[in-house]
Amino acid sequence: MTDDLIVDCRLRAGLELLAHTWDPLIIVALRDEPLRRRVLKDAIGGVSDKVLTESLNRLLANGLVTRRSFAEAPPRVDYGLTPLGRTLLDGPLRSLGHWLDGHADELLAAQEAAEAG
Repeated sequence: MTDDLIVDCRLRAGLELLAHTWDPLIIVALRDEPLRRRVLKDAIGGVSDKVLTESLNRLLANGLVTRRSFAEAPPRVDYGLTPLGRTLLDGPLRSLGHWLDGHADELLAAQEAAEAG
């Protein structure tokens, strides 16, 4: 990595994709198929409606997620991954998952030790 990359706005844009706690979790939750909002919320757990809306809007604006409305009663909306979102899932997020498979226990132990002082 060169020093020029540090000031590169493309790097900042890429890091921003992982900076929001819920965004990567939403992408992982959508890995198999599009989901309705309620199913998505239940799948990731612990997220408020407000934060889920903000995260979905951010992911839509970044071209990572699609929103599809159906003309039904009651109205139905599904969220799914775009091809770009799939590359984020299959690339960096999958690599992070592999890293966590081997190092999550060490990471959590270090965090607990730091909190214990």
